Amino acid sequence: MTATLIQPTFELDLRNIAPRERHPLIFGRFDALATGQALQLVNDHNPQPLRYQFDDRALGQFEWATLEAGPSVWRIQITRIADAAVPLAGAKGDSCCSGGACCG
Repeated sequence: MTATLIQPTFELDLRNIAPRERHPLIFGRFDALATGQALQLVNDHNPQPLRYQFDDRALGQFEWATLEAGPSVWRIQITRIADAAVPLAGAKGDSCCSGGACCG
């Protein structure tokens, strides 16, 4: 018989947190998750702008599931499915050729 390892889900109720503090807190908590762990958010409005930020900041690293869709309470689960990509040592992402001869 094999045991199934269940990864913990962490709940973060955002309703009593100042709006300007919410997104930095969420991203800090997400960054601390191991692959397979999830963050469940409880909010008082549709967090669609947050979803756009996740798409920009962590594309391919998360799954987004709406568990409850308002009108007064929104519950979202964000699961880390992959670690952040690590840039190659010495690589410069600001240039098409990473500082080669074509950049003059």
